[in-house]
Amino acid sequence: MKILLLTHSFNSLTQRLYVEIERLGHEVSVEFDINDHVTEEAVDLFQPDILIAPFLKRAIPESVWSKLTCLIVHPGPKGDRGPSSLDWAILRGEKQWGVTLLQAVADMDAGPIWASRRFAMRTAPKSSIYRNEVSDGAVECVLEALAKFQDRNFIPEPLQGDGNWNGLMKQTDRHIDWGTDDSATVLRKIQCGDGNPGVLDIINDSEVYLHNACLEPSLKGTPGDILATRNGAICRATTDGAIWIGHLRKKGKDTFKLPATEILGLPYGEGERDITFEKEGEIGYLHFPFHNGAMNTDQCQRLLHAYENARTDKDIHTIVLMGGEDFFSNGIHLNAIEAAPRPAEESWHNINAMDDLCEAIIRTTDKVTVAALSGNAGAGGVFFALTCDKIYARNGVVLNPHYKNMGNLFGSEYWTYLLPKRVGTGNESLVMEHRLPISAINGVEMGLLTSCFGETVAQFREILRKKVHELDHHAILADKPVVREKDEAKKPLNEYRREELEHMKLNFFGFDPSYHVARYKFVLREPKSHTPLYLAKHRQRVKNRM
Repeated sequence: MKILLLTHSFNSLTQRLYVEIERLGHEVSVEFDINDHVTEEAVDLFQPDILIAPFLKRAIPESVWSKLTCLIVHPGPKGDRGPSSLDWAILRGEKQWGVTLLQAVADMDAGPIWASRRFAMRTAPKSSIYRNEVSDGAVECVLEALAKFQDRNFIPEPLQGDGNWNGLMKQTDRHIDWGTDDSATVLRKIQCGDGNPGVLDIINDSEVYLHNACLEPSLKGTPGDILATRNGAICRATTDGAIWIGHLRKKGKDTFKLPATEILGLPYGEGERDITFEKEGEIGYLHFPFHNGAMNTDQCQRLLHAYENARTDKDIHTIVLMGGEDFFSNGIHLNAIEAAPRPAEESWHNINAMDDLCEAIIRTTDKVTVAALSGNAGAGGVFFALTCDKIYARNGVVLNPHYKNMGNLFGSEYWTYLLPKRVGTGNESLVMEHRLPISAINGVEMGLLTSCFGETVAQFREILRKKVHELDHHAILADKPVVREKDEAKKPLNEYRREELEHMKLNFFGFDPSYHVARYKFVLREPKSHTPLYLAKHRQRVKNRM
């Protein structure tokens, strides 16, 4: 079938659906929902059999849904309606929620139902639940609907009555009263708006949006007061305890999320809130759930220090890099770079800190190293994972190993050394020029990953521990020094880094501003004015005919 994905942006769910549907052999094209005319034009050009809308912020025009079956992913159970479904579910503390695939009609979310799934709610940010439970359920619903679409006898289930309408959640609904709200209530209010739009609040006379919160187990104080800082986060007292707030965004135009202490001009603070290490017999697990998978210069340096400490631990023979539940790593921290007084220099410091970390892992010959991708990885974060001996990923993980979408950035993290070893010399362009997401199973087939397994993060990590315990670490460790010495003799590791950084120096300091322009647009989330041709296959054909 020919399937058109109509979406506000190529977000995590859209990427996941793209790789899952394409793997079934369907022809998939993407169009950004810019205006009615553009949508109508895309349908005319592609002539799809069906349109699927994973992520919209406005209604599909009647001129399209009246002539073509259009299915909309709604992040709520059967009967739920409205634009803030998941927000309300988190704020109310729902124990069960769901995702529904419904057909577009004149009234929002009132069309017949093609498929639905239920899931248990976690105490987690909206973005995390969307990226995991909602996305998993949406994929199942869409694949089920595609099978039903080919059944001429199938009739979708009509909505019962008018459904349960929940209007657009406003900042007044999320408002935190520090004098009366307990920690659990504050956490729900922040999580229901995380990562977008955040919760508007006033701290030190500044209007800011709150993001990235977690509970503090022991500190207490006067409600609303800032009690401590740690690795860029602030600890703020509630009526019954305290809560850590990792990131803030100033109110106003052209603002973006940064560590809370940076926004407020407070000491960065020290501690290990975002890096932890646990030992299980002779295996060490290094966790680094950095917000959105971005790694700034300081985080890279602290993670390198934690890795070196694990590396010198004589009681363990295997180090497992765990990343976080939602992301393994997305490479250098574009927000931190954009906020720096001299972004080009900060880009240089950040990529060198990433390279130092990658080099330390590559040069480790006395420990088995494992990368465990519970969540997605992008750009340099993919090659950071490839430094390890074994790379395991959860089934639903999506990889974006290319750099080109960021202003034709060349990339580093020793990819010119690591990638040919995984996919075969001469096949690098299949990854670096692709510009499209790669599913975990395709990553295994290409050689990027060792294997993939587990539907949920919990399942993945349970199976992971068994696999790591079953590794023949003696055999792996016997080969590592020999391979490293052979590779070094063929071409020194420092030479790969020097060549990569020569390209990166031009990206950062050269006359072509493409990287800086692309970074600015990415960080500020500038609305898309068109759909890139690598996504809009229907527009590639038009260009080729010209």
